[in-house]
Parts: sequence; C-alpha cells; structure tokens
Amino acid sequence: MNGALVIDKASGMTSHDVVDEVRKRLRTKRVGHGGTLDPDATGILLIGVGKATRFLSYAQASPKRYEAVVQLGSATSTQDASGDVLYQRPVTCDVEHLTKALERFRGPIQQIPPMVSAVRVGGKRLHELARAGQEVERQPRDVTIYELRLIDVDLETSSRATLDVRCSGGTYVRTLAHDLGEALGCGGHLVSLRRTEAAGFTLDEAIAIDDVSEETLRPLVDVVHELPRLDIDAEMAALVANGRPLFVEEPLSKGTVAAVVNEGVLLGVYRSEGNRLVAERVVGR
Repeated sequence: MNGALVIDKASGMTSHDVVDEVRKRLRTKRVGHGGTLDPDATGILLIGVGKATRFLSYAQASPKRYEAVVQLGSATSTQDASGDVLYQRPVTCDVEHLTKALERFRGPIQQIPPMVSAVRVGGKRLHELARAGQEVERQPRDVTIYELRLIDVDLETSSRATLDVRCSGGTYVRTLAHDLGEALGCGGHLVSLRRTEAAGFTLDEAIAIDDVSEETLRPLVDVVHELPRLDIDAEMAALVANGRPLFVEEPLSKGTVAAVVNEGVLLGVYRSEGNRLVAERVVGR
C-alpha cells in the first residue's frame, strides 16, 4: 500500500496522532507526515503511506501558506496562546503603522527558534529543555516569507490582526507573530493558525481524518507534487529501476531536483548535472 493523503487536521491532535490514526485505519505501519503542525493548529497535513514515506522530505521543503490570527498587546512564553503571559502593553498603532511593520518581514529573514519547538540543541529538543525550566541560546535560522498580507484587523476592540502568510519550510509563524509585536512595541502572540496550502495542495483537496480509507489514497507521485516533472519512456525507466544515471537532450538547470515519471507512475527523484541526471531516491520494486 503506497500513496499520499491530504488531511485537514483538526485542533487538539498532534501530527503523530494523525499518523497513528492513519495506521489504524489502513492497517499498515509505514506511515509518516510531511511537516509538523502544532496540536492547536489546523489545516493541511500531507501523509505518506508505504514507499511514499521516503519522499516526504521533498514535500517538507516546499513553501506553505497559513492563515494566522495575531493577538497584539501581549507576549507569551510560547509565542502562542498556550503559554504564560510575559507582559502586556497598550496597542497604540494604527492600520497604516501595522501595514508598514509587515514590510520588514517580507523576503529572506532570520528567526530565532522558540524554546517550545522540536529543534535540537546539545542533543536535546528545545521543548524538553523548556519543560525542565531551562532556556538556552539558539542560533538564528534563515527563512523566507514569500507573501505577507493583512486580510483582517480590529485594533479598536480585540486588537487582533489576521495575516495570510506564504513562507518557506521551517518558518515559525508564532515567532513571526511574536516578532511583529516586538516591532510594533506592544508585544504579540499567535492566537490561531490554519495551514491553507502545503506540498502544492489546498484545503479544497483535503479530507477529514474520519474519511481516510484505502480508496482515498492518492498516487505516490502526489508526494512530490511540487517538484519539476520529467516524463520518460520505458527504456529509460529500466535504467531508473537500477538507480542508473539518465542522459537527456534538453538539460535542466544544474542542481534541479525533478520527479522522474513513466506513464503517471513515480519512479524516483533525480538531481540534474546538466544533461546528466543522477538518482537521489528511487522507488524500487
């Protein structure tokens, strides 16, 4: 049993909870997910089943889109609503000031991972250290915010702003909320988060966990939905089965990673060296 599921994760479930539920429903152990969602967050979680698990890293690296609600006027220990309030300050900015502040977060930026995260420091995950009451120095990480739009705001009563965020894999949206609050001088934290796009899929294509069955499995090729696609003939497909290099007449840009497909079936993922492509991962028999 090999393929992909695009799940609309409900609030209150961890990403691993979703994996466990899929294992039960499909009666198979080889299941993984392509990009963690916090328990309180909702939205798209790509699940790989069988051989698809070997290709999930390509989905994790692809851009993602979120709808994020930011509470201005207070900062928390976890940068979201689950943490303790660190401080509260009056919200004195107007919409123009808020819109201007968003500009500094567009494009390549650096983020310091929050203490409540799965990043490892000294062999331990930060959330484990946080639970033990420890705070350690974290190195900034390079991420990219491709799009950042203000789609709703109420500064008079709730002091909340709703953002549409399209960002690179590994971006912490709650850190974005925290840093935005810092930039405005009033503090801020993430109230709710919904992933609306991931791995090339939108919420319109997602299903609830209760609807998972073998019939809802998508083809294996959907796991690498976002990669450039190279369709090859049966003769070249025989080479891929053995992980052999491929030679093409029209070279891809050097370093390009492409999904190699024959008659709609994923055979592997290859990296271009010009006219020569070398195997990174092969599906195999």
